[in-house]
Amino acid sequence: MHLVLPDSESTEALGRALAATRPPRAVVHLHGDLGAGKSTLARALLRALGVQGPIRSPTYTLVERYPVPGGEAWHLDLYRIGHAGELDFLGLDGDEATLWLVEWPERGAGALPAADLRIELAQEGMGRRVGLQAGSETGREWLAALAETGGLRPLVAG
Repeated sequence: MHLVLPDSESTEALGRALAATRPPRAVVHLHGDLGAGKSTLARALLRALGVQGPIRSPTYTLVERYPVPGGEAWHLDLYRIGHAGELDFLGLDGDEATLWLVEWPERGAGALPAADLRIELAQEGMGRRVGLQAGSETGREWLAALAETGGLRPLVAG
């Protein structure tokens, strides 16, 4: 599934659509260059899940945890790690989180759970181009739910 998000409101709309259809447990890998909108999309999804107060970028802390319906969401930014082994020091127990939002997942390859949904973001003019790809049955069901609900209709298909 490919989308063109012409502005920040469209990115927030995608975050709301993902939140409205999210499965009970999911791992999302967010790919894209610096400034492509990974944190913006993660923040919009978390806000739509009801997270109140500041949603901090995990650029320096590596992981931020948020209570969400049904459990806890972990927002990870692995840009600053040197190798996947560093994740051992974060004490991440995969059973604790019901939603993983992982920026720069390639830097944690081999130490992270596999992606249910892979989101590729790229800047395009003043907006973004987004590709969503399922990595599991959970991801396929999530994408099907997105398509069925019509939550993506306001967004431009590319």
